[in-house]
Amino acid sequence: MQKIAFEKAKNIAKIKGLKPGKVKGTSGVQFTKGTNNRLDVITWDEFEEILAERKLAIYESGGWMKIMKD
Repeated sequence: MQKIAFEKAKNIAKIKGLKPGKVKGTSGVQFTKGTNNRLDVITWDEFEEILAERKLAIYESGGWMKIMKD
């Protein structure tokens, strides 16, 4: 897996119909299609802020994205 820039991840997510999400009751974040009732859709700005605060980065391989410690 290769670390990618936030803007690139955002573009990939938009192409795949994904939105930024936050796991309800936690500080966990993930990409979502917006249909999971355990996740709240959040803004891209809030998503990026949480990634920075938690020292997380987005990694990509073969079209798959994963959020991991930077």
